[in-house]
Amino acid sequence: MRGPAPKTDGTTTEKTVAKDLVTEEDAALAGGPADAAAATHLIARDDGFSAEDWHGPFDALADLGGAPSVAVDVPPDADPATLAARLDEARIIRVDFPSFSDGRGFTIARRLREMGYTGRLRARGVIADQYAMARRSGFDEVEVAADLAARQPEDQWLARARWRAHDYQARLRG
Repeated sequence: MRGPAPKTDGTTTEKTVAKDLVTEEDAALAGGPADAAAATHLIARDDGFSAEDWHGPFDALADLGGAPSVAVDVPPDADPATLAARLDEARIIRVDFPSFSDGRGFTIARRLREMGYTGRLRARGVIADQYAMARRSGFDEVEVAADLAARQPEDQWLARARWRAHDYQARLRG
């Protein structure tokens, strides 16, 4: 879809997966009160924007070594197989998209889900036009920088939140 998103009434019929994955244990692991970094972005889900609900640090994949981590930052050039032994301990994995034309993160998400990862999977650096693809690839949510949220307001993200209804491959299989 090109150009501005059509106006919607703000309702969606899709259930948001990521909100169901936030547990009290996650909140305790995340470290409590929000920090200043949380104010610099919003979280986009099928029901719109929400405030950051993960306030703990993300560990860089390259820095993990043998230590366990509940929140992992994955660069776009990472091999998802390097996370295979850590999938049970990771509560949230954030995959970076350094530019909107770099689609490697979609492949990483799909491979992590195929490997059995059931935790929260977050994309960072995706634009509203890519939201449906992110959801189909296995992402639960998108971290949206405040400046991007100002240029692409919530209604543009909600217009793409009906990602299952617009999946032509699913319609062909059905």
